[in-house]
Amino acid sequence: MPALAAAYAARGLGFVANHPAAVEACTNKFRMREVLRDAGLFEAPTKFWFRRIPLSPEPEPAFLGIQFPCVLKPLSLSASQGVMRANNREEFRVAARRLARLLERPDLQMKIAASAREALVEEYIPGVEVAVEAILIAGELKVLAIFDKPDPLEGPFFEESIYVTPSRLSAPQQSAIRDRAVQAIRAIGLTHGPVHAEFRINEDDIWPIEIAPRPIGGMCAASLAFVSPRHSELIALEELILCHAVGADITDWHRESAASGVMMVPVPASGILEEVTGIDESKRVRHITDVQITARLHDEILAWPEGSSYLGFIFAKSESPAAAESALREAHSKLHFQIRSTLPVEHPMTGKVLGPHA
Repeated sequence: MPALAAAYAARGLGFVANHPAAVEACTNKFRMREVLRDAGLFEAPTKFWFRRIPLSPEPEPAFLGIQFPCVLKPLSLSASQGVMRANNREEFRVAARRLARLLERPDLQMKIAASAREALVEEYIPGVEVAVEAILIAGELKVLAIFDKPDPLEGPFFEESIYVTPSRLSAPQQSAIRDRAVQAIRAIGLTHGPVHAEFRINEDDIWPIEIAPRPIGGMCAASLAFVSPRHSELIALEELILCHAVGADITDWHRESAASGVMMVPVPASGILEEVTGIDESKRVRHITDVQITARLHDEILAWPEGSSYLGFIFAKSESPAAAESALREAHSKLHFQIRSTLPVEHPMTGKVLGPHA
């Protein structure tokens, strides 16, 4: 894990950085939930349950105290790779087999060898989801943006798509999200540098889903720009982080006033990407600032839950979050992807092989 290696290196060199133990807790979903549970963040109105389970031999939910609906997750992968919802015993067993096969891939075993035969199972939390982009300055949290995720993330898989900021949640809700982010980050022990956090919000509580000592992933950081009364030009998120890293004062930098958004272009099916059309039409949509197709032609692409890489990114900037979201959806509708199926397709929940063109 790059963040963990950097934490150990910084500690050895005497640089200001997060403690490696705090970073390590963020790299294991089960350990993170233990820390947050012990800090009392999974209490209201009833305790949130989670388990670490073996994937071999095949787990039997009746023997493990599993309740439905639940979510199965690999312990340390990112981008929702391998994350699946199960609504009953049969779906649970299919998802467990599918996750076990995924974790047998050699490229993933290089990353997660120590926990390749285990998974996290936890209660499914309904509600809307938000992401918080922030930076820790001398232990104090400076929130840079709260992103709404307007597409419902209800399963069976959890591929993300649209992020839009500023949030359309009420000011009291946003204040409560910030407070919960501070509580979760302090419980884990992070003190320095960028933080990306994700939360589920419902009538019961604000539930921390992920706390990561890093900025937002992929090319999504390009959706953010920052201004300061001391400077005439906008700077990117990466520049802001670098300024903080070298000791510059960034306290008066804040996100620009315009609404902005990004769509992580979803993968509709696994196969070989043969052709992409409509890019120029997509770029001409009002409020769209850029369209970047990052998947390479003639390469194999994987849909979720096996996949973890998007086809590309669409960026928008406008006078309101609603206009930015609408532009992203319209621009996406202009794109067309020709994907040649090469492998048998399984039904997403039963696991039955349907054939290469099902």
